[in-house]
Order: sequence, then structure tokens, then C-alpha cells
Amino acid sequence: MSYETLKFSVAGSVATITLNRPDAANSLNLQMGNDLLAAANRCTSDPAIRAVILTAEGRMFCGGGDVGGFAKAENPGELLRGITTGLHAAIARFQRMDAPLVIAVNGVAAGAGMSIAASGDFVLAAESAKFTMAYTGIGLSPDGSSTWFLPRLVGPMKAKALMMRNPLLTAADALELGLVSEVVADDELMNAATALATELAAGPTRAYGEVKRLVAASLDSSLDAQMERETRAIAELANTTEDARAGITAFVAKEKPEFNGR
Repeated sequence: MSYETLKFSVAGSVATITLNRPDAANSLNLQMGNDLLAAANRCTSDPAIRAVILTAEGRMFCGGGDVGGFAKAENPGELLRGITTGLHAAIARFQRMDAPLVIAVNGVAAGAGMSIAASGDFVLAAESAKFTMAYTGIGLSPDGSSTWFLPRLVGPMKAKALMMRNPLLTAADALELGLVSEVVADDELMNAATALATELAAGPTRAYGEVKRLVAASLDSSLDAQMERETRAIAELANTTEDARAGITAFVAKEKPEFNGR
């Protein structure tokens, strides 16, 4: 499948999605929202893909929405509904898939770019990366799942400050706030992201998926309900996955397990 606004490649068990509108700051338009959804569906549907990297071409990760397109639109609200339909469905797919999502932020992540970055299972930032919410700076409210993720990552008070005051955060600032997992030298970003994704792709993919879903559910769940989810998940993995059987057998034999993602 071909994509107009991004590149998609697979090496081994790792898929790499690269936002590819560098001349437009990789800004999000209707086509990019649809392309991201198509890529997310592909990653979710292909069991051979066991980890995903999301990054961007050029000097910027994503400058946010295509504001020039908003200005030209006869009905900007309708356009934004269309863009967020694809973007939000893509983020939901990435969250629900078993494969971990590694986001490699290679430059400025503003508006929707920061929202996308906040949704990663692991977020690596280049030292020169910058983050800002930016939405209210043009009189809009946030989208791209940020009003769900940011309060959980930094707390409601800090999330509101990020959304209303739009500070420009360095990569070090983002690390201190817990918005990114790791900061690496600019020229080592993709090597680090590939190494991490390759490590994850060799792991128990189904178990990773349960970790993602359990953690997401925990913040809106009672203790009893969450423990019941844990019981169902661990029992299901033990009974139905080759990886659990391989892991248990290897542990008893004091050997290193080999996982196949099934």
C-alpha cells in the first residue's frame, strides 16, 4: 500500500512509520490523518509486526495541524472533524495493538505533534527536540488524545498549564516531567529507537499487549475490577499463548526463553 504523507517500511519484526511532509513541518492534514489510520490498521492486523517506530522526516517531528489549511477551509470545523476522525482512530489502534509503539521525536513536536508524542508506549527524544501544546495560542483546544494522556503523565494541574500557557519545553524539560522515556544525542536517535524496538520485537508480544491494556484501564478502574482484569489476562496468557509456555519452561530449566509473539 502507498501513502501520500508518510513512509512505511518493515525490517524483520519492526515497522517504521515516518511522517513525510517535511516542507510543511510535517503538519497534520486530512490525508495524513487517513494515512496514519491505514498504517495503524496495517500494524494491528499483521502478526509479524511485533514493534512499531513512529518518527518524522526532516528537522521537525510535527508542527501540529495544517493551520494554513484551516484558514482556507470554507468550514474549518468540518475539516477538523475529518482530521481528528483519522488521527484519533489511529491513536486508538496503536493503543489497542499488542505491539509496543516507540515514538522517536527528532525535532519540534507542537500541537498535534506533542499530542501524538504523548501517546507512545516509549518516547525517545533527540537532545534538540522541543515540545509545546500551542493549541490555545490560536484559540483552539487540544486534540490528538492529549487531554487523556497528559493529565495521567504529569497530573491535571501541570497539564492545564501546558495547555493554557504553551511553554516551549526542551527535551530535558520533557524528561523531567515524565513526557519522554529517554533523551539521546540527535545523531543517535534512530539507532536508539531501532535498538529498543528490536529488543521489544523479540519479546512476548501478547503479554505486552495485556500490559498496555491493563495500565490504560487502571486509571479509571476500582481496585477489585482491576484485579479481576489481571486475573483474566494472566490466566488467558497462560492457557493460550506459546510464549507463556516457552517462558515457564525456560524458567524451570534455568534457560533464556525464546518468544515468537504467539
